[in-house]
Amino acid sequence: MSAQIPELETNRLSLRGPEPEDYPNFKATFTSYRARYMGGPLNAYEAWMLYAAEIGHWQIRGYGMWMIHDKTTDETYGMAGAWKPSAWPEAEIAWVIWPDKAGHGYALEATHAVRDYLYVQKGWNTAVSYIDPKNLDSIRLAERLGAVKDHDAATIDGNDAVYRHPAPADLKGSQLAHGIEMEISHYADPLFKPKGWAID
Repeated sequence: MSAQIPELETNRLSLRGPEPEDYPNFKATFTSYRARYMGGPLNAYEAWMLYAAEIGHWQIRGYGMWMIHDKTTDETYGMAGAWKPSAWPEAEIAWVIWPDKAGHGYALEATHAVRDYLYVQKGWNTAVSYIDPKNLDSIRLAERLGAVKDHDAATIDGNDAVYRHPAPADLKGSQLAHGIEMEISHYADPLFKPKGWAID
């Protein structure tokens, strides 16, 4: 039986389950230097196996990674969602943006929507993101989402940092949530030219 993958929409984006036609962009990213903090770069076979796992994860867990599409053009920008391979301590919220699509706030917008879905629709009470300590872009994004380093949480293999996201009750209606939504609205403004920090 196929998992029913919900479609999420934001101001600019449509988040849908991964499809076979999305694979070339995924492969190009995970076989590139962009994947250096995500176990890569992978060879072609490893990338294919990982993409098959992305699709199968939905069947096994009932949640997974969405493909990030432009709501107007349908172009793909990357992935965001939930991920929990076997033996991982906790389910995580994760994201990746294709190398040539970074710098437009797509990861922030998509991940904010994903987290809201996981909290409201799936009943998650907490969430983490496992991040390579050298991946400063992802650390800054996690912090902009309100996540803080959890020194007491179990790591995957001792080489990752665990960032704990705010609990649903702490996030709902908070100044942080309003700030994230305001930042997302800025990215939609064609005149907005942020400088001085990592965007995605």
